[in-house]
Amino acid sequence: MEKLEVLYEDNQIVVVIKPQNVPTMADESKDEDMLSLVKAYIKEKYNKEGEAFIGLVHRLDRPTGGIMVFARNSKSAKRLSDQFQTHSVEKTYYAVVNGVVKTRWAQLTNYVKKDEKENIVKIVPMAENGAKKAELVYNYLEDNGKESLLEVKILTGRSHQIRLQLSNIGHSLVGDVKYGKEKGRTSNLGLWAGKLAFDHPTTKQRMVFIACPDTNVSPWNKFRMEKYLSR
Repeated sequence: MEKLEVLYEDNQIVVVIKPQNVPTMADESKDEDMLSLVKAYIKEKYNKEGEAFIGLVHRLDRPTGGIMVFARNSKSAKRLSDQFQTHSVEKTYYAVVNGVVKTRWAQLTNYVKKDEKENIVKIVPMAENGAKKAELVYNYLEDNGKESLLEVKILTGRSHQIRLQLSNIGHSLVGDVKYGKEKGRTSNLGLWAGKLAFDHPTTKQRMVFIACPDTNVSPWNKFRMEKYLSR
């Protein structure tokens, strides 16, 4: 299981890095997924009989990479899930967007709804049936004249909300063919879950994890990622 990068583990949780373009859980593609990889890692390391229990308590979109926490038993899974539901988990993302962002800090609030037919999330009027509030805060970090690096904290957990909300203000993510104007993916999606903070499910200790993306590949090689994400 050398391919799995483990940041931390004990008998309650496992914290790992999800590479970009790897699904969180099994889908129709049949590609290797994080849930299966973590189960196989625990089974192999601890020589467990049968399938190891691993609780999936949150997700990252397939093209998004970064930190994920998994539970090793049902009690920890419930306690972690509750933290995600009550938004006590702090999730910080790093986004590379097209264009130079002139507004250095902003809180974006929209109402969104999933279009099941097109498999896309859209911004809709607040009064529309099924509309859900989506909020995030971004902070400008730097730019290279063509693209900008932003630190993004989501205040709600809506599907694709970072991609959609930043595209809505004219700064789609680099490599985003779904919410941007790119005809084909020219690089990894410019979205990375770089910081994750939560309370340990049994000790209640606040745990903070930081992970930098691969700065040898685009778009991360265009910015000083280590300056913002040093372990």
